[in-house]
Formats: sequence, C-alpha cells, structure tokens
Amino acid sequence: MTAPLHDRRRGTSGAGLPDTQQGMRRRNLSRVMHAVATHGPLSRAAVASHIGLTRAAVSTLVDELIRSGLLDELGPERPGRVGRPGSALAVSAMGPVGIGAEVGVDHLAVCAVDLRGDIRARAERRSANRDRSPAPVLKELAALVGQVCAEAQQQGLVPAGLAVAVPGLVARDTTTVVRAPNLGWRDIDLSRLLPGGLPLTVDNEANFGALAELWLGDESPEDFLHVSAEIGIGAALVVDGRLLRGARGFAGELGHVPVRPDGPACPCGGRGCLEQYAGEGAVLLAAGLGGVRGCGSGGMGDSSGADGLSDSGGGDSGEVRSEVLAERAAVGDERVRRALSDAGAALGIALTGAVNLLDPQAVVLGGALSRLAPWLLPPLEQELSERTAGRSCGVRVSEIGPDGPLLGAAHSVARAVLDDPAGVRAGGTR
Repeated sequence: MTAPLHDRRRGTSGAGLPDTQQGMRRRNLSRVMHAVATHGPLSRAAVASHIGLTRAAVSTLVDELIRSGLLDELGPERPGRVGRPGSALAVSAMGPVGIGAEVGVDHLAVCAVDLRGDIRARAERRSANRDRSPAPVLKELAALVGQVCAEAQQQGLVPAGLAVAVPGLVARDTTTVVRAPNLGWRDIDLSRLLPGGLPLTVDNEANFGALAELWLGDESPEDFLHVSAEIGIGAALVVDGRLLRGARGFAGELGHVPVRPDGPACPCGGRGCLEQYAGEGAVLLAAGLGGVRGCGSGGMGDSSGADGLSDSGGGDSGEVRSEVLAERAAVGDERVRRALSDAGAALGIALTGAVNLLDPQAVVLGGALSRLAPWLLPPLEQELSERTAGRSCGVRVSEIGPDGPLLGAAHSVARAVLDDPAGVRAGGTR
C-alpha cells in the first residue's frame, strides 16, 4: 500500500524543535515539506499561501530543500491560471527512504518507503521464531535489511533510518524489548544485535499498526482503538491524532487482559487472558484445526522444524492459517464458526473495559484476523452493545490488513524526514 506521507489532521510539522532562530528555520522547512506533500504539486506562491510566510522566505526555504534533494521542480504549472506561471514543486521520489522491519512469530519482513509513500523495495521470509534465541533471528533480519537497503541504493535512494516492529513490550524511548511472551524474549536490546549505521527505533507492532491506520487509512478518526489480532493480540490507542504510549511505553496489552480469571495459563504468567480465547492458535484449536502447521498444542505458534528458516519451512504463515479459517467458515463449517463466534465474544468482553474507560470514536480491527470479520464482528459488537455505558462506539475492519506494522514502521522513518528535513544533508543522508 502506498500513500502520501502527510498528516490529514492537526499539523505536527517540526514538533519538539527548540524555540530558537535555528529551531524556527527547521520548523519552517518542515512546514514547506508537509504543505507540498499534502497539497502538491505547488508553486512557491501557493506554498506561501498555505503556510502563511512571504514568497521571499518560502523561496529561500525551497531552494535549500531542493539542494538537499527533498523537493523537485517539475517545470511551469499548467496553463489557465492568471499571471506568470510558477514552477511546480513536488516531494522528491529520490533521496531518503524509511526502512521498516517486522519480527513476527512466524515471519520476518523488511520494506523501504520513499518520501512520497511508495514502497521501493521489500523482502520477507517465513521463520519460526518462537523460543529461538534473539541473536540468530536478528541476524536473519539484518540480512533482509541489507538486501532491501542494497536494492534501494541501486535506485539512487538513501536509507534514512530503521524502525523495527516487535510483538512485545518495548521500554519507552529505548530499543529494548522488555518482554515478548510469544517469542520467549526478555530484556533484549536490539541495538546490540543489529548492525549499526542507521538510526534505530523499536516499538510494539500494535503501535506501528495503529500509526499505519492513522496515516494511511481513508476514514480513520482522530481517536480510535486499534486491535491487532494474529497469533497474539495487541492494541494501541490514538488520541487526538497521537499515539498514547503510557508512562513506560506498555499501553495497549489487550491480549493479556483477563477474560476469565480462572481460565487457562498464559505464557505471560497470568490466567484466562484474552489470547487464550481469541488468539489465532486458540481459535484454530477450538475449530479442530490444531494440526495446521504453526499451531502448537498450547494454542500458540509451534517452533518445530529443523531450523525454521527455509522459505518452505517454519510452518504456515498467519495469512495462510487465517485463510484456512475463513474458507472453512465460508462453506458453513459449524465448528469453525462456533470457534470464531466465541473468539469474537471474548474480544468484545475485553474491549468493553477499554471502551468504557477511554471512550474512543471507533474500534479498528487489524492484522491477519481482520479477514475473519464476517464471523467475529457480530458477537463482538453484541458484547459491546450490551456492556458499554451509553451508546457503543463503531467497530470497523482495517483496509490495510496484516502489513500494518511493517508499513507503519517504514512510514515512521520517512515522516521523520518530513518533520525535520534540516537533518538531511545534500544527497539525502542524515
């Protein structure tokens, strides 16, 4: 999926930059970039009108951005306008790209997104990562990152940074995975295991999925709860167009909200967590499909296989497993439909507390299980309707699908260039 890298809501251009003369210049450079990204192609005069600066000031800023390789001049604007035609400006398709990566329980993926929001390179592989040591997993990921960076560089693009999405808790403003139960990881600093050379950001996959929904979704509101349901279940809350992370960065662990306190044990150490009823593995087992590769006896991903790394090994992907469920449900398999209905009800019960507490405009269901919405949503919405104080918020399915965390990670790096283009030197490097 591609999309322009502008903020459709309240502007964030240059947010957090210092209140100095230099900081003001950097903010104005960002304002120019966002104006062109949002409304372009634009002439210098049109940019000045959009951001409220003089044409002379805008021309100086534009010249600097052109020298840095961030803006392109396309030539005179189309005829039909009054006065002398200006030279149209557009965000450059060359220069910096954001590199996004995702560590999943059953896969690794990397992509490069340019400043226009286009995917310029992508690589992925199936990989049974549950309970594997982080070092070999991240070595495999680094190889994919190198492959994508090389492909981008062959196109004349320059990687501006790397953002990695992981299915676990990440300490705020760090690169440390505090705990990832579905991987078996604890207190792993990714910066020590991934090669240097690129600025590194690490965040929970649900957070990046929510950001992808915010930035790329056509009808995403400013306040919504994004639920990412695959092998594990995560959530992220967007308030006023911004991600709510929590004091430690751990907000959104919906999958470990107890649905039934006396229920089965969960790898997180609790009992009766939502993942034990609505996680992908739990649904497969309840549907009588526990033999589908990648689903272990505990209802979670299986790490069996010689090395779990070959392109034909490592079990079926989450997409394949959810497709099996969807196909069975579509032809009327009652056991599968009952399992999906029970999972939807469990999701509804867990979401009720979040909705009552946070009052979002909408709940958005993403991830691989979003394709199971025809069977999940009716019981989910019924639980919300019966248990929510006041009128229940709407529930809808993300159009982005399972690529949300990967795209959100890559776009976060590209958008950081728009937010502070002064950090980019001529040629597109930071």
